[in-house]
Amino acid sequence: MTTINDTISSIIKQHRVVLFMKGNPDFPQCGFSFQVAHILKNEGIDFHSINVLEDEEIRQGIKDFSDWPTIPQLYIDGEFIGGCDITKELHENGELAELLERTESTTN
Repeated sequence: MTTINDTISSIIKQHRVVLFMKGNPDFPQCGFSFQVAHILKNEGIDFHSINVLEDEEIRQGIKDFSDWPTIPQLYIDGEFIGGCDITKELHENGELAELLERTESTTN
């Protein structure tokens, strides 16, 4: 029997960059999800998104999985990066691009 943690782990392992968000990149359902999706798009980052509004088990499960109470949640190479404020800060100071370059060079 697969648990929600198994499902979330599998999603994170299958995709280099995963954004758990409300809505989808083309139609975000909250301002914070919009901001993170917008940052990723502007950085030219190919990312997989999960609309937590479509599945209550994932919506609560991702909060428990990361021990982080809010959505959106960004994962890169299986590592929890943070939510909107952290992603914005990393983007503004250039660390998001550096993180993606660093992790990309270790996977190639």
